[in-house]
Amino acid sequence: MEPYSNHYVAGLGRGAIGFTTRSDIGPARADNTEGVTRERVDFGSAPEGYVAGMGRGMGEMAKAQGETSQQREILARESASLNESHFDKFSGYVNSNGLFHQGIDADDIEADQIYEAVNERMESRRKRVRETKLEQKLPNISDQFADLKRQLKDVSHEEWEGIPEVGGDHSLRFKQKKRIERLTPMTDSMLASLKSKSDSIQQTTVNDTNGIQTNIPSTATGLAAARGTVLGLKLDRMSDSVSGQTVVDPQGYLTGLNSVKVNSASEIGDIKKARLLLKSVTSTNPKHGPGWIAAARVEQVAGRPGAARKLIGQGCETCPENEDVWLEAVSMEPALIGKQNILARAVGRLPKSTNLWLEAARLEKDTEQKKSILRRALELIPRSVVLWRAAIELEDVEDARILLGRAVECVPHAVDMWLALARLETYQNARKVLNQARQAVPTEPQIWLTAAKLEEAHGHGAELIDRIVSKALVSLAQYQIVIDRQKWLAHAEDAEQANAPLTCAAIIQYTIGLGVEEEDRRRTWLDDAQASLARGSVVTARAILRYALKEFPTKKQIWLRAAELEKKHGTSDDFLTILSRAVEHCPRSEIFWLMRAKEQWLSGKLDAARQTLADAFAANPDSEDVWLAAVKLEWENDQPERARALLAQAREKAPSPRVWMKSALLERHLKQTQAEIQLLDTALSKYPDFDKLYMMAGQNQLKQARQHNDPFIRRSREYFQRGLRHCPHSIPLWKLAAQLEEHHATIPKA
Repeated sequence: MEPYSNHYVAGLGRGAIGFTTRSDIGPARADNTEGVTRERVDFGSAPEGYVAGMGRGMGEMAKAQGETSQQREILARESASLNESHFDKFSGYVNSNGLFHQGIDADDIEADQIYEAVNERMESRRKRVRETKLEQKLPNISDQFADLKRQLKDVSHEEWEGIPEVGGDHSLRFKQKKRIERLTPMTDSMLASLKSKSDSIQQTTVNDTNGIQTNIPSTATGLAAARGTVLGLKLDRMSDSVSGQTVVDPQGYLTGLNSVKVNSASEIGDIKKARLLLKSVTSTNPKHGPGWIAAARVEQVAGRPGAARKLIGQGCETCPENEDVWLEAVSMEPALIGKQNILARAVGRLPKSTNLWLEAARLEKDTEQKKSILRRALELIPRSVVLWRAAIELEDVEDARILLGRAVECVPHAVDMWLALARLETYQNARKVLNQARQAVPTEPQIWLTAAKLEEAHGHGAELIDRIVSKALVSLAQYQIVIDRQKWLAHAEDAEQANAPLTCAAIIQYTIGLGVEEEDRRRTWLDDAQASLARGSVVTARAILRYALKEFPTKKQIWLRAAELEKKHGTSDDFLTILSRAVEHCPRSEIFWLMRAKEQWLSGKLDAARQTLADAFAANPDSEDVWLAAVKLEWENDQPERARALLAQAREKAPSPRVWMKSALLERHLKQTQAEIQLLDTALSKYPDFDKLYMMAGQNQLKQARQHNDPFIRRSREYFQRGLRHCPHSIPLWKLAAQLEEHHATIPKA
């Protein structure tokens, strides 16, 4: 095999040439020979239907052997056209059959031009906005001084020559040279050291205003004396030259020293910073009133009232339409005449300012002068409610009524003016005034409530008042006013304070149930009554409980609350009335019968108490408490036979250990020993577990004993022992048994 030539390129004869891929570094056709120039042979483009590689094995023989197929040939042809040189941004690869390979028509070109024009327009707008913002943030220096440059045309030659040169007397170095030198006094130790080095001692002379010369030694030990001498000279200057008495008030001098405020270094620094900041505020925005006020207050805090008044005066001149600045100037002025002068100027600039007129009236000492000022203010500001109130407060009743009549015409929305006028008018005129007020302000509930109070004060009954309150709620609902339950409870308490219990009860009747769930009504109303009672509103609490009893007439808890309220805050008749209603609705509740009988007994109505207990017997025939209460009533009123008869009936109809015990106690009280022991024996046979019966029987026998060996002591011991067998946990019974053994037997047994 012969060696190949240096100019040989593999595959060049069949159209294969070298190529470079993206992963290669450097050209694929790197020449190994240097200095050799090769010629490239151009064979032209490949014929149609040419498939690369068919010349080296992919021909007819490969097809016959089954190594290729028609689909592979089609893919090979298509991949040949997917070259970067055949790619277009709009339609993709030119020779491919892609989705957008439709060609470029006139509409596409026109659309591209439109999109480019829109993009250019938007870019120009964004550029203009950016330039505007940049100019606002960083203004051009030439633009800032443009007005000053234009004014240079009016400068004369002499003025131009008079402009100082840079670096002259106005330079910073010149100003630093002109600063006053600061001298620091030397300390005593330094003076003493200098004195030891110096041989000569000079004398220091102090001249006072009277021509007296005082020699002060300059030694270190004499410095304290020198200071005392100087202080004495200063005090002498403050003395009266005629009488020789001092004109300095010692107490006032000390008070003045206490009033001097010593600022720390940090406070002084803060004041300086605030002063600079507020000076910038007032210079950049001179029409800003709060800036002047703050600057003046800083000077006032710094202890410079004169500077503060000067600043606030400048503020008044700069901001004449700001009433706060004028009021601050008035507050900083110490003299009364100065205050009045400032207010005169202020109302001249701001005649519609209510606060300025009120301040002017406040400064006046004479009442007539105050009236004059306020009337002048009302001429200029007739719709100011504050001015009307201040003017009315200074008048007597008749003049106040006249002013109120005028006030409700000027400010018809002022409800308190209408109400005050109604209070000053007669009954008929007050009704007319309230009707007018209701028409002027139909959404105010106070007008309706005042009308109800007016009717109640003139003797009208609950029917008319209830009708007024019900109409008020209907009218307010028509104007879509929300009826707040808590606010109306507060109105009820206000009516109670105004001595209008009927109005209070009417408000509770129509508003207590608003917004309360059905299952929460009883609990909520009891809580409301308790809260009102805690605030001292007894009438309101009574009205709430009365309405709750109307809705729940058989609830024992509500009747107990109402009875407790009447017992504590009501009269005896009110208490008996509520108890009478309670026993009607709750006849099986023994406590109401007993409370009623006891109240009647304490009131001296013995027959009524007996009748109540008789009714209680009929309603509760088996009630032990009722029988015992009847026995106690007769017993306390010295009717033992009636009590004995009642106890006998009780033992038959309502037998109980307590009834038998009370029967034995009655016999003991009557000193019927045998009858007592008989009742106790019978009771013990019926109730062997009741320890008090054993104790009473043992005590009965013990009282009859005369000596230690008496049989009554033995019987008493037997009662106690029986009781301990049946009631081993009764501590009083054990104590009685021990005491018996202690007094009538041996100590160890006790």
